[in-house]
Amino acid sequence: MLTDPPYSSGGNVRDKAMATSAKYQSSEHRGLYPEFQGDTRDQRSYLAWSTLWMGRARTLCRPGALLVTFSDWRQLPVTTDALQCAGWVWRGIVPWDKTEASRPQLGRYRVQAEFAVWGTNGARPLAGKVAPGVIREPVPKIKHHIAGKPVELMAQLMAVMEGPILDPFMGSGTVGVACLQRGLPYIGIEVEPAYFEVACRRLEGALNGASAEA
Repeated sequence: MLTDPPYSSGGNVRDKAMATSAKYQSSEHRGLYPEFQGDTRDQRSYLAWSTLWMGRARTLCRPGALLVTFSDWRQLPVTTDALQCAGWVWRGIVPWDKTEASRPQLGRYRVQAEFAVWGTNGARPLAGKVAPGVIREPVPKIKHHIAGKPVELMAQLMAVMEGPILDPFMGSGTVGVACLQRGLPYIGIEVEPAYFEVACRRLEGALNGASAEA
């Protein structure tokens, strides 16, 4: 399983109640993409919710399967807790280095990394390919989602996955496009109708040889 759920980032109730476009985009880019759901939870409810969906997903995955789910720095501890509460074996964290092109903050350290938390459904044999432990890829210049990630980031994370790939938070279909590139079966789920349509159009385009940019 490889997925990118809503992080519910933000430090207080006001932040969580804001539209996702206001939280994650500068003013000149607002209105370019549909809003997305599920980004209003505090950390306690985020832990409970994440435990529920990760636990349900584990029942659908074979023994030894991988779970890889994204988080930012605020929700990283909660995400690693939820993974274990759901019965997965926590194995590590793969930082995504977004490069120096990420948004600077004057007088502060650049927010340059997000994190892929990963674990396994029980034991997993030490066999097969090796995937990178840190992935350096810039945020795509062309995006189909407010929080869109690079296709190549997903493709590198799939280097040790056999498929089919379950993606409960399909968004604009980036994981699905990476699956097409690698020849892996894909199962995507998306609650937001606008993004479901975006993903379907994008996957159809990828099948027909269109650009794979996220």
